[in-house]
Parts: sequence; C-alpha cells; structure tokens
Amino acid sequence: MVNFLSVDNIAFTVLRYPMSYVEFIGTVLYLYSVWLIAKRNTLTWPVGIVSVLLYMILFYQIRLYSDTIEQVYYLGASVYGWWVWNKSPKDNGKIVDVMYGNSTDLVLWAVLTAFISIIFGFLMSRIYVFLPAIFPEAASFPYLDAFTTIMSFSAMWLMARKRTESWVYWIIVDAIGMWLYFVKDVRFISLLYVTLLIMAVNGFRMWHKAIQNSAVFSKEAA
Repeated sequence: MVNFLSVDNIAFTVLRYPMSYVEFIGTVLYLYSVWLIAKRNTLTWPVGIVSVLLYMILFYQIRLYSDTIEQVYYLGASVYGWWVWNKSPKDNGKIVDVMYGNSTDLVLWAVLTAFISIIFGFLMSRIYVFLPAIFPEAASFPYLDAFTTIMSFSAMWLMARKRTESWVYWIIVDAIGMWLYFVKDVRFISLLYVTLLIMAVNGFRMWHKAIQNSAVFSKEAA
C-alpha cells in the first residue's frame, strides 16, 4: 500500500506530465465529490475525505508542507459538513434545506475573508525575509494566492453550512486559479480549474433552482 501511494508510482503520462496513482485517484475523487455536492448528496463528504487524505499524502511527499497543513483544515471541515448534512431533512437522498445567508452574514463573511487575506498576503509577501532558509525567494502573486486560499477556507465552511453563496466563492477561486496556474505554466492544473469552474457554475445553478422550487412548493402548500 505504501508503494502504491508513492508519488513515484506513475499511472500514466499526460501532456508530458507523469501522473501518479495517488494524484490521479485523489483528483478523480475530488471531482466526484464536487459533482455529488452539486446534487446535494451527503455522500460527497466521505468521498471528499478520502480525496483530502490522498492529497495530504501527496503534498507531504513532495514537501509542500503548507498545502499539507491546509488539507487538515479541509479534513476537519469535511467531517463537520458530513455531520451537519446527516442531520438535514432529505428527499430522495438529497438535502432540501440549502439556503442563502442573510445580508448581515454575507457582508460579515466578505469583510472577514478580505481582512484575513490581506494579513496573510502580507505575511506571504515577506516570508522570504522572515524565513530565508526555508523560503529563499519571494513568493509569486502573494496577495492573490493568499486571497484564493482564504476564500477556499470560507467557501468550504459555507458549503458545510449549506449556504448557496459558497458556490460564488468557488467560482471566484476557480476563475483566479485557472489564470494563475496558466501564467505559472502549470497547464494541467489550469485545465483542472477550468473543469472546476464549470462544475461550480453548474452547482450554483442547481442549488439556486432547488431554493426556487422549495419557495414555490411552500407557497402552493400555504
């Protein structure tokens, strides 16, 4: 099993990029979890947890320790989301109480996300000064990278809370990520973000439609 999860265990090569089994399976499961969450299917969380664990193993092996620690957050948020969604009312296996947050919550999350992003971006822009032995060169796009990271954290938490605006966060993150990885010449990941962007737009559409249908049903029942 250890050898199977090694980054040196290559499944195939695509666009001259050697794809390991751990990265390939993790990516497939991640895309599947996004598809499931758009369908409001609780199975999204256990599938996502396996994907997170595989990415954690992957990032640790290639010494991307910040990304490894980031997966710890996603793991905790996924466990919490699974717990919350399991308690939610369901219809044919789909949760039915997705919603929009109130205006106060929307403003609070936006301000909090922006504030933490600025602080984190500043730290990342100076990290080569603070820890030159670990980070010998200045970060690329430190504020933009920090913004997408914090937005991803916010989106994950809002998703666990069944808030539809979480999809808007993901759309912004995926659009920026698509451009950022293309500029950094990591074309395969950029292509992955194109797929994620399409899935996020579709997820928002499906959740918004579910809210509209629920409102119509409530009016008819009244």
